[in-house]
Amino acid sequence: MTDPEESVTILEQLSKMGVLVSVDDFGTGYSRMSYLRRFPVDKLKIDRAFISEIMTRPDDASIVRAIVSLAHSLRLKVVAEGVETGDQLDFLKSLGCDQYQGFHYSTPVSAAAFAELLRRQQHDEPTFEESETERTHSKLAIYRTA
Repeated sequence: MTDPEESVTILEQLSKMGVLVSVDDFGTGYSRMSYLRRFPVDKLKIDRAFISEIMTRPDDASIVRAIVSLAHSLRLKVVAEGVETGDQLDFLKSLGCDQYQGFHYSTPVSAAAFAELLRRQQHDEPTFEESETERTHSKLAIYRTA
């Protein structure tokens, strides 16, 4: 991000190729609100620091609620990082959070175990829903055919 103009160019090229772009650790570090209007972004990943205490810290719950609302108003998907409990998951679902990562689902797995998981899931459920293309904010959306 030391050269934002070059970053925009690269991200737009990647978007045209079909690569989806996520802003990782949104709400901390170098992630800025201005990135949401300057870069072709598809998803915001809420930093685990906000998720870990959403059940005990009202301020964290309010921040997560605001991030989900902001993202959805911009037609972005929201990924919650660090989901470890059923209560956290239920709260995030109530907000309309789109995707979840964390130990609640699985501890880290080897590449071979992950490949096997993907093979099994290919036959069980679709990996792509039309609603994902409808909500995306990325310039990628204009390159998809109906």
